[in-house]
Amino acid sequence: MIYPYWKRLIAEIIGTFGFLVFAFSGIAVAVIQPGVMGAVGVAAAFGLGLAMMIFAFGHISGGHFNPAVSLGLAAGGQFPIREVAGYWGAQIIGAFAACGMAGALWGDQVREALVNVPTVSQGAAVAAEIVFVALFVIVISAVATDSAPWSGVMAPLAIGGFIFVAGIAVWPFTGGGFNPARALAPAVYDMSFGNLWIYIVGPLAGGALGGLIYWLMRARDPGEMGQLEEMSS
Repeated sequence: MIYPYWKRLIAEIIGTFGFLVFAFSGIAVAVIQPGVMGAVGVAAAFGLGLAMMIFAFGHISGGHFNPAVSLGLAAGGQFPIREVAGYWGAQIIGAFAACGMAGALWGDQVREALVNVPTVSQGAAVAAEIVFVALFVIVISAVATDSAPWSGVMAPLAIGGFIFVAGIAVWPFTGGGFNPARALAPAVYDMSFGNLWIYIVGPLAGGALGGLIYWLMRARDPGEMGQLEEMSS
């Protein structure tokens, strides 16, 4: 069933809000009670929160909750390019609402901690964002938009699991942005823009790259292969 566009946008707002409330709650625990929740705990909050929201809204909107994912799926021919801007707007609204709630519940100390700040060079940080988001979009394309035998009900678990593993690997070094909306909202609330470009450019570039890679690699019927050969000749 294809839901009306406005319902899909509402699902993206609520889903992004819910996912980031889980994620920001994990960071809040790490800030308020140091030692209780480290990188593994924060990564679990991100990954499981994302999986729960995909279970809830994935069948309505596709469960993007991330501008880089929407762009990547459009680049890979899995999502209409004309709908990307609306999804971006919905995701940004959800992110700002989640960040506002985090500040209201836990105070400015936590909201300041939500701002992504790399502990490595900016070049290394943006490279990490590109690589991991490209891989993220490839995973999403494989389990959520293609006819792989393990797709379907396993998709939210695979997608959330990827964020969990990637978060453990990257969060101590870049803050594990992976999502321009997640990075933008805290930066605007805190008026801290020095590193924001990393978490906008990196994920969007990685998303587009991942979508294109999967578009080139996925199984194709003879008609599609002919079109690809014509484009490359």
